[in-house]
Amino acid sequence: MSEGTSLDVTNLLILALAGSAAGAVNAIAGGGSLISFPALLALGYSPVVANVTNAVASFPGYVGGCIGYRSELRGQGHHLKKLGAVTVAGALVGSALLLTLPESSFRAAVGWLVLGSAALMAFQPYIRRALAARPQSDDQGLTTVTALFVAQFVVAVYGGYFAAGLGILMLAVLGVFSHESLHRVNALKSALSLLVGVVSAAFFALRAPVAWTPALILAGFGLLGGVAGVRLAKVIPATLLHYGVVIAGLTVGTILVVQNGIS
Repeated sequence: MSEGTSLDVTNLLILALAGSAAGAVNAIAGGGSLISFPALLALGYSPVVANVTNAVASFPGYVGGCIGYRSELRGQGHHLKKLGAVTVAGALVGSALLLTLPESSFRAAVGWLVLGSAALMAFQPYIRRALAARPQSDDQGLTTVTALFVAQFVVAVYGGYFAAGLGILMLAVLGVFSHESLHRVNALKSALSLLVGVVSAAFFALRAPVAWTPALILAGFGLLGGVAGVRLAKVIPATLLHYGVVIAGLTVGTILVVQNGIS
């Protein structure tokens, strides 16, 4: 299926369900791209088209994350200024690599990227617990050393190339160099992830074959799913949903690796 192919009622329903589920998962446990990206592949979109479409569709979620952490972002403008430029640069490099390298290279890598994202999500609770257990000091903030900027650049390149798992990876990197509370590190991660999302979405909108109808459906239902997810969190154990998405990601990643090996 190409980006210009019309969608029938069944495909529209699949996109609506995938968008809602991804939004709910993001609100409860994170990792919604491990639902929306495979859904686009299942509908027949090529891996690159599915990836850029998913990146554009995920953009509203980054905005919502920043709104939710607006109080924790107060006083972190200096951190955003220091890391913003390197984040934008990395996102541009990653987005450009996706469209510059042969599509066959992304096809070869996508299965492993999905597996890596699922593995990152599996370790997310341990990362959060480790960060929460650190000594906190509001006056220390981030240790601005060269290693931080290099690590953040690499993470942003990854986010521009393939966004699934970006938040988990960025949280781990920022946490290594920060002495602030987990909530404030999470807030900074959300703002920097938004930068990656803005750059990638704008770059792909101008340069890539975005499937706009699926992107809008996923984004719209993703917002609705996010609202519903907050309510579902009171009923569905977050741990159960978290590892359900991990298993789904590992399954999809394995299938993609096997398919690429056969083709």
